[in-house]
Amino acid sequence: MKIVLIPGDGIGPEITGQVKKVLDAIASKYSYSFQYEYALLGGVAIDEMGMPLPKETVDKCKESKAIFLGAVGGDKWDDLPGNLRPEAGLLGIRKALGLYANLRPALLFPQLKAASTLKEEVLDDGLDIMIVRELIGGMYFGEKGREELERGERAWDVEVYTTEEVERVARVAFEIARSRGGHLTSIDKANVLESSRLWRSVVEKVAEDYGDVELRHMYVDNAAMQLVRNPKQFDVIVTNNIFGDILSDEAGMLTGSLGMLPSASIGDGNVGLYEPIHGSAPDIAGKDVANPIASIMSAAMMLEYSFGLEDGAQDIYRAVEKVLDRGYRTPDIMEPGMKEIGTEQMGDLIAEAVVR
Repeated sequence: MKIVLIPGDGIGPEITGQVKKVLDAIASKYSYSFQYEYALLGGVAIDEMGMPLPKETVDKCKESKAIFLGAVGGDKWDDLPGNLRPEAGLLGIRKALGLYANLRPALLFPQLKAASTLKEEVLDDGLDIMIVRELIGGMYFGEKGREELERGERAWDVEVYTTEEVERVARVAFEIARSRGGHLTSIDKANVLESSRLWRSVVEKVAEDYGDVELRHMYVDNAAMQLVRNPKQFDVIVTNNIFGDILSDEAGMLTGSLGMLPSASIGDGNVGLYEPIHGSAPDIAGKDVANPIASIMSAAMMLEYSFGLEDGAQDIYRAVEKVLDRGYRTPDIMEPGMKEIGTEQMGDLIAEAVVR
């Protein structure tokens, strides 16, 4: 089973190392064989190859079954033009592989309720929300431009969606909702945006094929408020690229830390890309303080969605819970009475818990 590892920038190499430890533990437990290849993307690719997404990286990814990506970006490359920034590499690999559905679970372990920004009575026994974000359409990929005016400048980013783009991500969301609690919330801004009115009408059409799933619509501004007011009302959320980017980060803080949020990007083919949704955090790179749990849970999603290894995925989730139960915490989720540890030790402990 071929996996491309793209460590990337900042804390990316540190957390990628922990992912490999845990995957190796799974391979040992079940006598699997993972074949790893490394590739460049982001700032490190700019430094070494002069571009954020080398063709060699795209070719390696297309020939693999799954890709793990650590993190991209950093202050070092902020002054580059948009098409040469590290983030352009991330958008480019998603587009090149046709990964149109981004799955972002916001899972709050009961052991971390005190680390959340919400009151414990709101969280009850924890959170389990799946956000399905359309990933290769919308404003991030629409027409962009800037021009000089007599006084200042004018800039634009165009939000564009087609029926096909909305339908395919909606079907992914309905299928996930059908396998979970049977509730799907579609988030848009149909009271203002024409693209959102198309989004809503297509989602309603797809819903005709899923009579067993309860569908409701919600405007994005209300959704942002409801996520902090009553997050347990949500089961599966489907939304466009920019709204999904923002709302999933908000949901991340409900779980106690962005370091707890994994993600999977999938399309119609076999290949999937898996990454934590936190950034490259260059200010803490190399200090052994980054939380690798989001990355490790992204690897669990890889086992489930790309390889169909459900048992291995569940072993990873249980291993994370065991380590949290024992009171181990990285600095971002540390609380009184717990045992603070670093990136490397957290990876070691989870890998050990996988095989016990």
